[in-house]
Amino acid sequence: METNQIYAHIDHTQLKAVIKWRDIKELCEEAIRYGTASVCVPPSYVARIHEAYGDKINICTVIGFPLGYSTIQAKIAEIRQADSDGASEFDMVVNLGDVKNGDFALVTEEIKTLKQVAGAKILKVIIETCYLSEEEKIQLCKCVTDGGADYIKTSTGFGTAGAQIDDIYLFRKHIGRDVKVKAAGGVKSREDLELFLAAGCERIGTSSAVAILNREKAGGY
Repeated sequence: METNQIYAHIDHTQLKAVIKWRDIKELCEEAIRYGTASVCVPPSYVARIHEAYGDKINICTVIGFPLGYSTIQAKIAEIRQADSDGASEFDMVVNLGDVKNGDFALVTEEIKTLKQVAGAKILKVIIETCYLSEEEKIQLCKCVTDGGADYIKTSTGFGTAGAQIDDIYLFRKHIGRDVKVKAAGGVKSREDLELFLAAGCERIGTSSAVAILNREKAGGY
């Protein structure tokens, strides 16, 4: 796969709690330079990025992040604020308490409600696979599909493990045909990037893509 094709699938990500504006600017300028699909950033930086870069960049932000257990009303407010600030994509974390209680109807209803709030803008649903059984992952594929979300996403990158290739295959088997897949967390080499894309991921969330692909261009790891 050509390098520019890989970049087109990357959500260039920086979500550390202590991230500074200078680091966010570097992230954005790399995203513009290399043509990544988006930058994925904390909600508090969305308005500043939109003011600084305007339509040069596609802004993704996170909702209910990273634990997912904020109320649906709080998540609605987060999406509305981020939308107003200039975000085009929202990566929300499901309520894992509802998942563990087996309340999948509540999970579906939350996704459906947040998609209605997001409207035509992209909603990605983070299910945090590292905490789930296979049966829970399969049930969540149904929740994401029935809720009308645009993507199912493996991980926050803040859990005990990130994306696993077997989960991508599981998603592809059980999600609806209109739902896309995003892998996040633990993608650390060009081989990883190409493997996840070949397995059916439309997006990969990583802070490492530029470093990975520039190391390769320079002739080694």
